[in-house]
Amino acid sequence: MNRRLFLAAFPAVLAAGCGFKLRRFEDIPFASLYIDAPHGGAVAQRIRSALTSSKQTRLAASAGEAEAVLVLGPEARSKVILSLSGAGRVTEYRLGLQLTYRISDKDGRTLAAAEVIELSRDITYDDTQVLAKAAEEQLLYRDMEDSAARRIMRRLQSIGPGPAS
Repeated sequence: MNRRLFLAAFPAVLAAGCGFKLRRFEDIPFASLYIDAPHGGAVAQRIRSALTSSKQTRLAASAGEAEAVLVLGPEARSKVILSLSGAGRVTEYRLGLQLTYRISDKDGRTLAAAEVIELSRDITYDDTQVLAKAAEEQLLYRDMEDSAARRIMRRLQSIGPGPAS
């Protein structure tokens, strides 16, 4: 019995000893942040929830109250035919997500110049599995939104607050 317990606990000890941690957002260097984004933006919502869960950075109600301002442009989704079968049926699509953002301080000085995020994912298509493929498409869009949010959070982490006034 002791041998089984040892074999079960050994992988957990190895994982803990190597410094393994679940991925999370480190603290960003701003005490408060205002997010200026179009209503209903999924990337903005993911950033808000990440900052709310970290509790290190306060989400400000207005740009004047914030140490930094994150301005997100509208999210543009695209779906382009990538390949056709010999019978002329779609067999593959390329899904895309495009988003621009910039970061400034409360006085309007640029902390990070405007940047465009363009992400794409390829998806196979089959007429006999319409519902499954629609669910897969939504999952891929969600994955691209998560990826864009992580990229913006890493950018926020990499810049420091502007000079003290």
